[in-house]
Amino acid sequence: MENGMLILIMTIALSTLSNVFLKKFAIPTVIGYIFSGLAISTVFHFGKESKDFLSHLAEFGIVFLMFTIGLEFSISHLRKMKKEVFVYGGLEVILLGLLFTALGHWIFGLRIESAIIVGFALSLSSTAIVLKVLNDNRDIHSGYGRISVGILIFQDLAVIPILLMVSLFASKTASVGTLLLQAFVGAVIVFLIIFLIGKYFLERFFDMITSTDSDEIFLIAVLLGVIGASVLAHAFGFTYSLGAFLVGMTLAETKYRYRIEANLVPFRDILLGIFFVTIGMQIDWHSFVDYGMEILGLLVSILAIKGLIIWGILQFFIQRRTALKSAFALFQVGEFALAVFELAKGVHLIDYQLNQILTITVVLSMIITPFVLKNIKKISDLLTVEPEELRERAMIGGTYAGHIIICGYGPIGQKLARTFRERNLLYVILEHDVKIVDAAIIKGESTIFLANAANKMALEHFNVTDSVAIIVTIENEIQKRLICENIVSFGDHINSIVKVSNTIEGEIIASLGIKHIVNSRDIVADMLTQKALTCQLNYKKE
Repeated sequence: MENGMLILIMTIALSTLSNVFLKKFAIPTVIGYIFSGLAISTVFHFGKESKDFLSHLAEFGIVFLMFTIGLEFSISHLRKMKKEVFVYGGLEVILLGLLFTALGHWIFGLRIESAIIVGFALSLSSTAIVLKVLNDNRDIHSGYGRISVGILIFQDLAVIPILLMVSLFASKTASVGTLLLQAFVGAVIVFLIIFLIGKYFLERFFDMITSTDSDEIFLIAVLLGVIGASVLAHAFGFTYSLGAFLVGMTLAETKYRYRIEANLVPFRDILLGIFFVTIGMQIDWHSFVDYGMEILGLLVSILAIKGLIIWGILQFFIQRRTALKSAFALFQVGEFALAVFELAKGVHLIDYQLNQILTITVVLSMIITPFVLKNIKKISDLLTVEPEELRERAMIGGTYAGHIIICGYGPIGQKLARTFRERNLLYVILEHDVKIVDAAIIKGESTIFLANAANKMALEHFNVTDSVAIIVTIENEIQKRLICENIVSFGDHINSIVKVSNTIEGEIIASLGIKHIVNSRDIVADMLTQKALTCQLNYKKE
């Protein structure tokens, strides 16, 4: 059973079937993937070569996840998050790393080098699970979501010095100064290359790509950018995901960010699923049977310590309820810790037994997280009281509420935007034609975005569920129908207004569940009739 493609087919099949079953009980897909990996690994006893094949493939799930997060957090946005990333993230990693190091050395008797590696690895949280669930819950721009993302970004940066420490403790010749100098030079080169390419080349490159009017070529170009930046970062000793995050931030400054995000999401979710399968494959159930009590005790201790420390740090800076939600979001241990443990085992800093105990503990903490995040409001309500605050009907940090969405920026869309602007109404325009978007921006229209409203992800991003209304003005009947199907999928409460060209099209659109249909042919006929009647009255007077 060493055929890589056969393993991949079996993995996808079992994951699909298990998740169909688990979804009936509202169990997150992450859990189905992890248990599928455990089942496959247990039954078929895959060798190291097969697991490595899936692991390398699955690592790009995190790569694409970090890329799409980078699209959400542009360089200018990241500057505004200095406190969340460097203050909150720095305090979390340093304090928890030192605390776990002390506990590992004094209580569990680990030698100091091993205790440092294990301690700082345990300070890391799961980027893959937390960001996936935050995205699914549309909490990525909430108060605790923003803080969680900031801390996770710092943790991803912290992986670099942790891996350097593993190399340093394992090396008999390399000095600390040499390793630090290599890391610093590599970081400068990676940042400069990605920044310079992003600033002076990427937008022009995508202008050229979109001139072909081919979605296929556009997607290939996006994949080239993501994988290229990831490989560049990895070549200099950094994680693949860091390179992807950086190129995502540079593309977030361009007009293509929403179109890129919508096109890449299917690839991201598929590869993330495979990643979670490989997490399940790392569990040796024999170790759980032999050390079950120790693992459960360690699990409870780690979750409690991380949750309390994160809450203790954040409560001095933000509302206690937001601090509590952030603590619950980040109290697990993450996937990068598993990579650190595996590397540490390979250089004999920890033994196989300790590696299995830690691995199973980490995976169990990751399994718990989706259930906690799914019910985070209920859990928080049990422990704190939500403060009553007025919800501003404005755009805050990329979150939209109380706004009107205009789909299409043709003559009708332009007139609507002009009217809404004159009346000081909050609106956004979604237009998929890059030339129209460019022309509108040049004329000063700041609320137009390059996005395809026929893609459900685009409507989710612009928060259609909290909009006052969504107006569809485009002429293309197929695109119009796709947009309407997406709108209806968000629920009956959406106020949808769609312009149609004739009665037959109006009946088709109305059958989808759209609330308001405007038949342009009827309206024009009514206006012409009214004008004709006016002319007749004037004629009689004369």
